[in-house]
Amino acid sequence: MEKATISQLKNQLSAYLAKVKAGSLVLIFDRDQPIAQLERVPPGCQGDDRLGRLERAGIIRRGTGKIRPELLRQAAVKPTRSLVEALLEERAEGR
Repeated sequence: MEKATISQLKNQLSAYLAKVKAGSLVLIFDRDQPIAQLERVPPGCQGDDRLGRLERAGIIRRGTGKIRPELLRQAAVKPTRSLVEALLEERAEGR
């Protein structure tokens, strides 16, 4: 097990990450108190599957294929008023 202070870790992050990648464990200290440890992620682990969690919660829906070219050629919607006018109107309405 390797030990490192926050400043050592910050100054030599690439070297410590190489050690972790090789299988070593790095214990991180702040003022002589252990606060964290760096360890290798197991092979095949995707880490935080954020998109998967969002999809399961119904917040997003992943695409199923390529974007149709005709959607890319559509003209952008022209605004009917300026951003400042919209902001002033919103403030006047008390939203």
